[in-house]
Amino acid sequence: MGDQVRISGDALLLPGGVTVRFMRTLRLPETGTHPLPPGLGTFPLRRVADFPDRAPEQWLARGGVMLPVYQREAMWLSFSAAAPAALQVGVGKVCAVSGAPWSDRLTQNPQNYVVLPRQPWLDGINSGSGTIRQFVAVPLGLGATVEGQVTGEEVWGGVQLQVFELREERLAAWQAEQRRGSGVPRPAFGGYGGPAGAAPMPMAPMAAPAPGAAPSARTRGPARSARSAPAMGLGAGGRMRQEVYRDDRKPSHWRDEPSGRIFVHLTTAPEWRRITGEAPPPSPVNRAAYTAAGLPWFDYYDADAEDLAAPETLGQVKPVGDWLGEDESPWVPPVPGQVQQLKDEGTVTDGDW
Repeated sequence: MGDQVRISGDALLLPGGVTVRFMRTLRLPETGTHPLPPGLGTFPLRRVADFPDRAPEQWLARGGVMLPVYQREAMWLSFSAAAPAALQVGVGKVCAVSGAPWSDRLTQNPQNYVVLPRQPWLDGINSGSGTIRQFVAVPLGLGATVEGQVTGEEVWGGVQLQVFELREERLAAWQAEQRRGSGVPRPAFGGYGGPAGAAPMPMAPMAAPAPGAAPSARTRGPARSARSAPAMGLGAGGRMRQEVYRDDRKPSHWRDEPSGRIFVHLTTAPEWRRITGEAPPPSPVNRAAYTAAGLPWFDYYDADAEDLAAPETLGQVKPVGDWLGEDESPWVPPVPGQVQQLKDEGTVTDGDW
């Protein structure tokens, strides 16, 4: 299935017209509930197979792509889709929506996927009523990751994505409905603040590394080393207002088998430099400076969608500060005018994981 996933710049292109971008953002305090923070550009992506002499053997066996993160750096996932699709999101092979173990099947009780394009982004694990806890990078081995807290061990790390398309007859019916104009199609969101922006870059194999994209506001040779790279996983950070939407289709509407999947490895900044020879991007601006500059934060609302209840397993995940200590950065909350209200208007090799 890995040969069905491609890269375009810093975006992953999955079957069914699904695009996923990993967005850098401001890390929130672990107390209180906050609006959605902005996007500060995309994380660069590189194909693991392009570095056979420097990537860890375990990563080469799993295939996929890698991106560099700093400890306690936050991210969110931006989605767009040309047609309805079901996307599973795993953090250390724990479902970020249901808290259940990673599965190659869709389930609705509990729902273990997000529905695109209705779900334009996912900022963290589904941990409360109308809220999530922010994705924050932490090293494996501390027990601070979602994986460690839910399963009791830290084996996988990283992020896992798997997409399911509509069955042919359901897709044909949806396409006919769009042509008749009987309903207003939802925009294919690429981030907060509007649709996916410019047209996607032409599909290209993931053979050559692409330069990292410039930061933007959220518009919503040596011998192979025998050692393993310091792996990173995702823990839970601050709480923010975001709904994970319930699927209003029947399970039988979706295909039984996924049409594409990808393992996304998270590497430390020094390991990124060692493996790729590239300098990692600098850490994002701190949140106090961002807020003080009067730049926007966001709220998003879809009146027709139903929020998916948080599973008990994810609701009990503790924030990473319990392991790494309190954040010393001062918190400057946005003033009301800064919170914008938004409404809904090359090939990758896959391995054994």
